[in-house]
Amino acid sequence: MTQHFYKPEMADHAISLNILQLYGTSGCHLCEQAQTICYSLLGGAVTEVDIATDDMLLERYATAIPVLVRLDTGAELKWPFDSQTLTLFLT
Repeated sequence: MTQHFYKPEMADHAISLNILQLYGTSGCHLCEQAQTICYSLLGGAVTEVDIATDDMLLERYATAIPVLVRLDTGAELKWPFDSQTLTLFLT
């Protein structure tokens, strides 16, 4: 089993570049839960994107939201996730 170690400098790098987008939509209770987790760990370093305003995003993520995306790597963290999973995602 591979162990993952939190590397604050890598998470700080991702946060400082503001490269995190949370895809969701208005009225989505799971999106609200994901938002709470993201903001508790990352503060304002996450940009929220409403997929309902973009046909391509809506088609791709309509049944998958919420999804956190790293713009630098293209990596996606799909729901469900918690603070520990999010921390590993950032390293």
